[in-house]
Amino acid sequence: EQVQVHGPGYSKILLGDDVVDQWEDYLDLMADSIYKNSGRGCINCSGVWASRHTEEIAAALAERLGPYEVKDPTDPEAGIAAFTVPGQAEAVWGMIEEGCKETGTTHVTAKHGPRLEQMERCDYIRPTILHCDSPDLKMANTEYMFPFTSVVKCPQEKMIEKIGGTLVASAITNDETWAAQLTDATNIDRLNIGAMPTIALNWLQPHEGSIVDFLFRTRAYQTPDERLQRLCNGG
Repeated sequence: EQVQVHGPGYSKILLGDDVVDQWEDYLDLMADSIYKNSGRGCINCSGVWASRHTEEIAAALAERLGPYEVKDPTDPEAGIAAFTVPGQAEAVWGMIEEGCKETGTTHVTAKHGPRLEQMERCDYIRPTILHCDSPDLKMANTEYMFPFTSVVKCPQEKMIEKIGGTLVASAITNDETWAAQLTDATNIDRLNIGAMPTIALNWLQPHEGSIVDFLFRTRAYQTPDERLQRLCNGG
């Protein structure tokens, strides 16, 4: 028997130095990567990394996602999923509050109202954006099961090292030297080069491999052309 364990994705958007001054062009892409599918997928973006403009990026994302309200699950506009395990949302929010006490970490969505909403049968956490002025802060590389992202200030030349294990990295850049370095990075499982959301999927390229690879053993098989032709002819 075999067991295959899949953990958090820690998926990220990396803004290259050559495009970061035009970060507003990618705001929709960043917001979709964070919020779609209630932010619960391992391929949802949990970190936006850039060398500059990080405060402005965090503020813009907070302005876009922070006002989103909890809606009835039957509402077609509902975009925030519930925490149905008693106490789970409260515990998660407690961890975030504790992390925000570290110097250099700022809760940017705070001005858009309380994030934790506790109800009779379930709880919710509204979209949350943090800003971290260093990649070494505790909340710089964190993931939770709701629309949550830390916008992290980090020099481009240190990003590959500092991002750690990353399921999906969308590197928005036209810098082919950096693209080659990202391609060689062993800590990124799925790499998107260019303006692509982390949630963009190609079913021909599974981001964690195909289940066939796990359940079956591959084996090479060759036979002479004459035999193959004979078999095809029913011989």
